[in-house]
Amino acid sequence: MENNYQCTAFIITAVEIETNSIKSLYNDWKKISVEGDSQVYYETFFEKDGKRQRIITAQQSVMGMTAATVLTMKAIETFKPRYVIMSGIAAGTGDEAKQIYGDVIVPDVIWDYSTGKFVGPDETEIRFGDIGFLPRPRSVYIDKEIVDIVKDTMGREDNEFHVHIGPLACGSSVVANRAVVEKQVLSLFPHTVGLDMESYSVAFTCQNCKAPQPTAIIIKSICDFADSEKSDQYQKFAAYTSSGYTKYLLENQLPLE
Repeated sequence: MENNYQCTAFIITAVEIETNSIKSLYNDWKKISVEGDSQVYYETFFEKDGKRQRIITAQQSVMGMTAATVLTMKAIETFKPRYVIMSGIAAGTGDEAKQIYGDVIVPDVIWDYSTGKFVGPDETEIRFGDIGFLPRPRSVYIDKEIVDIVKDTMGREDNEFHVHIGPLACGSSVVANRAVVEKQVLSLFPHTVGLDMESYSVAFTCQNCKAPQPTAIIIKSICDFADSEKSDQYQKFAAYTSSGYTKYLLENQLPLE
């Protein structure tokens, strides 16, 4: 591979339901270990244009941005992937007229909505009772070439997945309260399409590691809408659509040379 890359893609998952969905894409995963590293990795291959493409996947030890950073950096240092792909589930921010369960989210920008300062309610417009929150959001942008590739897949006959492109909000907490979405997310970035707990760290790590830097791609599917009706009911379906679109991009759309 060019630029000293040693594998085509490293796929990161945060929870077991996502891992199982990724591993269902291929039948011949092989467990591999790295000396001095307690992380468990799995490896498989697929053929494209007569060439063997190597994929490695691993699941974070726990959910959240810290674990995502650690696993992403270990993946980059150990396996030198061309792409680091996070595939899994997320919350949608729209109503069911705009988004439905299983819709795929591919962000063009990811922003950390959880950074800021807790202040008195009179010091900010974002208030939760007698607590105010003064935001200091940080953003990381996904490579434009990737965004353009995803745009080109939307509406194609060979793409069975419904894809949304837009900002993805990332924070350190599970959200099951619509007030947080309205006050802390949509008030700052009105066009935000979803929320998750890891993506910012994955993209930031890819863009700030030493060479050869991989390209980060985030593929999340909607399993709930971050409100009081939040449940696990659609997690398996969302994991299925996100992993399916991941395979579709890898085998049909992403440049692998």
